[in-house]
Amino acid sequence: MPRLPRPPLRRAARSRTDGLTQVVEPETPNVESVEADGLRWFNIERPRQIDRAWLEEHFDFHPLDYEDVFSRNQRPKVDEYDGYLFVVLHFPVYDKRVNRLNAAELDIFVGPDFLITLPNEALAPLQYVFDRCQNNEDVREDMFSKGAGYLLYKVVDACVDASFPMLRKMGLKLERLEQAIFDEEANREIVRDLSNAKQEIINFRKIVRPQRAALRDLERTKRYVTGELDIYFDDINDASERVWDMLENYREVIEGLETTNESVLSHRLNDSIRVLTAFSVIMLPLTLIASVLGMNVGVPGQGSIHAFWITIAVMLGVLVGMIWWFRDRGWL
Repeated sequence: MPRLPRPPLRRAARSRTDGLTQVVEPETPNVESVEADGLRWFNIERPRQIDRAWLEEHFDFHPLDYEDVFSRNQRPKVDEYDGYLFVVLHFPVYDKRVNRLNAAELDIFVGPDFLITLPNEALAPLQYVFDRCQNNEDVREDMFSKGAGYLLYKVVDACVDASFPMLRKMGLKLERLEQAIFDEEANREIVRDLSNAKQEIINFRKIVRPQRAALRDLERTKRYVTGELDIYFDDINDASERVWDMLENYREVIEGLETTNESVLSHRLNDSIRVLTAFSVIMLPLTLIASVLGMNVGVPGQGSIHAFWITIAVMLGVLVGMIWWFRDRGWL
């Protein structure tokens, strides 16, 4: 059975400069905690080796779990141990620095009277729930009074629901791309925008796909998800399936937009080629007349100014006739 600590917790160490000598304060675990009704929630954002030492000192978790926490290649899963659950989940996070969708890993230890969350990077929904529990006594009592299973549900549900605003923004982006496909001025950038949108959908699907099985396993777990909590975790699965369905629809939409854009580009290219071909054919008779009269042999009317103007008139007549014929046919 894990041992719950009682000593006060402090944030990560800071360094300060005292005169010309730099004084480095001892590094301490970056552990935040909140407690109510005999249940404690520990949140350790971006865990480091000193945080691992803190966990090993106060809890009897399996060594493989610690390796999974500090591993970068862990898949979503639910592992049951004697006295606790170890849950690994992934959630999409948009990195504004590189304009890319990345997967944030959230490792969770769940026991009868404790919950430990270890996100490998900042998760706004998780921090929002934690701050509410810290700052609002009524919220804290409501979440903690129903046990560790209910608190786990609130954490996972908040992180899953955070996907929907991202999906709505993705949908609005696809709508703008659909309108931009038929805008000639924006056509130069449309191919790159379509590629970026498709990459976002692919990254989102890579995050959500393996998570669906883990959430189903979590719902079937009877250790801390029992009785009335089944319906809560079933709701999380429904939300996850809605996310997946929206991603499937977006994938079909982006593929359709790519096909439509290729058709539009092909149509515009055909129009350009058709116009250039028409002008080439129109100029062909004029080139033929000029070539015949320009041969280094005697031709009728050679040396006559009247023959020159007659030739110009014939060429103009042929030009007007060809243009009228092409327009009548709809080629111009």
